[in-house]
Amino acid sequence: MTMTGPSTTATTAPVVLCTTLDSPLGPLLLTADDSGALTSLSVPGQKGGRTSEDGWRTAEEPFRDAREQLAAYFAGERTEFRLPLRPEGTEFRRRVWDALDAVPYGTTTSYGELAARIGASRAAVRAVGGAIGANPLLVLRPCHRVIGADGSLTGYAGGLDRKRLLLALEGSGPGGAPVPPSA
Repeated sequence: MTMTGPSTTATTAPVVLCTTLDSPLGPLLLTADDSGALTSLSVPGQKGGRTSEDGWRTAEEPFRDAREQLAAYFAGERTEFRLPLRPEGTEFRRRVWDALDAVPYGTTTSYGELAARIGASRAAVRAVGGAIGANPLLVLRPCHRVIGADGSLTGYAGGLDRKRLLLALEGSGPGGAPVPPSA
């Protein structure tokens, strides 16, 4: 038997494709895997948002549909997205994010209502809020449509001014009322 040294398995980092897109929220950073499925959409200064890293490959073609759909959304011409999404998250977070997808354009829901929608207990509302705050696909997964039980605009990883802008774009505020101005 011939020994040639320790056995190693070469692992390569997953391919991350990226692009930026100008928007009313500021420049959006979009990432995708090598299949073109979107893995994140971040805004500048976003809590927990991605920032460009060494080794990422800038690409335009995989983001063509996302670019067109986001432009139509910001122009008030699109109310839903039809894009391949592949965010990383626990099973619980993915359940919450799937429930976010079901919140219709122009409407809002509360953290408690969203928890009930996924069959989580009232005690799990904080965990639901944490999953919403960890949503890696801002705008595409409409976490901006989730408000406080009292109708207040609470928490948004991209900042409350951006949340207010998105709700105003969709013509919805708490309880369907106009979006309150910033304080």
